[in-house]
Amino acid sequence: MSQLDKVLETLDSDRQGALDRLFELLRFKSISTDPAYAPDCARAADWLVAQLQGLGFQASSRPTAGHPIVVAKAKAARADAPHVLIYGHYDVQPVDPLELWTSDPFDPRVVETETGRQIVARGAADDKGQLMTLVEACRAFRANGGLPCDVTFLFEGEEESGSTSLPDFLAANAKELKAGLMLVCDTNMWDRETPLITCMLRGLALEEVVIRGASRDLHSGMFGGPAVNPIHVLAKIIAGLHDETGRITLPGFYDNVPELPEEIEAQWAALKFDAKAFLGDVGLSIPAGEAQYSVLEQIWARPTCDVNGIVGGYIGAGSKTVLPAQASAKFSFRLVGKQNPQAILETFRDYVRESLPADCEAEFLSHGASPALSLPFRSEAILRASRALEAEWGRPAVLAASGGSIPIVGLFKRELKMDTLMVGFGLDDDRIHSPNEKYELSSFQKGARSWARILSALAA
Repeated sequence: MSQLDKVLETLDSDRQGALDRLFELLRFKSISTDPAYAPDCARAADWLVAQLQGLGFQASSRPTAGHPIVVAKAKAARADAPHVLIYGHYDVQPVDPLELWTSDPFDPRVVETETGRQIVARGAADDKGQLMTLVEACRAFRANGGLPCDVTFLFEGEEESGSTSLPDFLAANAKELKAGLMLVCDTNMWDRETPLITCMLRGLALEEVVIRGASRDLHSGMFGGPAVNPIHVLAKIIAGLHDETGRITLPGFYDNVPELPEEIEAQWAALKFDAKAFLGDVGLSIPAGEAQYSVLEQIWARPTCDVNGIVGGYIGAGSKTVLPAQASAKFSFRLVGKQNPQAILETFRDYVRESLPADCEAEFLSHGASPALSLPFRSEAILRASRALEAEWGRPAVLAASGGSIPIVGLFKRELKMDTLMVGFGLDDDRIHSPNEKYELSSFQKGARSWARILSALAA
């Protein structure tokens, strides 16, 4: 038998032990956002340290201004093995509303359902069950000749409350944490039988615009007509951001937006994504984005410009005949490819200024910006992970993009100059952040087997 065969056999024979260990971790009430649970967060970190030390890792719980960060390191059996950094988080969301849980959120249990057996507890899928798939894979390797890669674990305790301590920690420990590739298990599968690798994350730029006109609110009967109305000005600015096909009109906006590789476009088309059902679930029926792109392409691979809030004038009960002195709106840009967030914001500001009538002025308030991130679809890490996942699940892995942004991945890219391989085994119905969070038992068990295959493939 090969080492990998022995590792997979060990994982299968120790399924109950792995589940018992996960249950121990799930019992810690490691709610990071509530200071009352700080001792539970510290105990969860200490438990992880003890587990990793038991596997031969040099492990410690490092203090921060917030909750501890666990760092553990071990060398591979082979001297020239690649080095991977494995990231996860042991903290969890609050459990409110508690009355909607069918059992104690911190008393994990396995329940039988029509779709299979499920682990029910707070943190089961986000992220304790997911991070333990990697710990269990490493456990099985240590029992069968040693790790295939040099491994550094980094488990934080503040992901659910903004990761406030992580930037300073990375800056202070960059040399120690630097590796060839970061592995993250905090994402989903395509469906229960189909694995997925997240290759792209959209960037994000946030901007608030305040349009000011008259020196005070005005009576619309006395000033309506000759006095400029900031709400009208803002509405015109918003309306001009898109053309009739849904394209964004800012000059040069699409200059650094790549088209999908043909093979990826074909793969996504073959997924048979049900756009009608996707929109129907939220009471909609007609796609409203760029007309020439599918709904899935719009979500995963196209940039957007959205208004997320707008305020102006009287918004109380009844009516008030007023011309407001100012109006404001909050905008967000989802970015892809090599779009530069700051350049996009400057172009947007220029557009707003050019749209202002003589008696109006604009103030701009920035609320953060980060670029898009991607691991090339044809990268060696993606190819090896894809083959490993297909070997485990019996079907090709979907190479997907995320419509959202994962700030942690961007932070590691900026601070440590590391690419990230994102493979997760959660499902859309895992109810993360909600009552009765669950993680499929098959996700936990096959997730550990999948990571064993991926680690072996990366080291091959």
